[in-house]
Amino acid sequence: MSNESIKILLVDDEPDILEILSYNLLAEGYTVLTAANGLEAVKQAKKNQPHLIIMDVMMPEMDGIEACEQIRTIPEIKETIITFLTARGEDYSQVAGFEAGADDYITKPIKPKVLVSKIKSLLRRRHGTTPVENSDIITLGDLTIDREAYKIIHKDVEIVLPRKEFELLSLLASKPGKVFKRDEILDKVWGNEVVVGGRTIDVHIRKLREKIGDDSFKTIKGVGYKFQF
Repeated sequence: MSNESIKILLVDDEPDILEILSYNLLAEGYTVLTAANGLEAVKQAKKNQPHLIIMDVMMPEMDGIEACEQIRTIPEIKETIITFLTARGEDYSQVAGFEAGADDYITKPIKPKVLVSKIKSLLRRRHGTTPVENSDIITLGDLTIDREAYKIIHKDVEIVLPRKEFELLSLLASKPGKVFKRDEILDKVWGNEVVVGGRTIDVHIRKLREKIGDDSFKTIKGVGYKFQF
């Protein structure tokens, strides 16, 4: 899919932010739509069915959280990616956003090049160019995961992981950028097994960071973890 055919809806009550974001996305060839509040965002989303919505949290008339919740009830745009714009340190907004159905968040202020890179990553996820959860082999940059052979290749070096670390890495890497909630991780990796201690996931993530790289794993406070590359 070409950039021209991709519609991005920008939602913010600050005209300067809309102008800056629009300028950079138009320069990349995307079709850009704008809205000044959550109410307008819901109307625009229904009418134009964007592929991606980038939305501020705090806005008049209807905030981003409520708008996200309403958009998620519209069947025609259930596949639309929604990412929030949040100020640094607004962990509560990030948690509320994920609970409302958001896919990700972008922290303000953000550099244009970083924004464009982030958007390309989000769109790759939507259009299925990232590995699906049931793939036997996952390749992400310099990391290859062979789920059938229980083998990891990182920067051309084979890494041997304990079973639970391997399964946790495979789960997170199956959908790069997706935030896996702690309950979901426990269910899919440990299942009905007895988990000793409430910090089991954190310990396994720490070990993976030591072996794969700290930048590959993002902690979403109060929610869970995601894999990024």
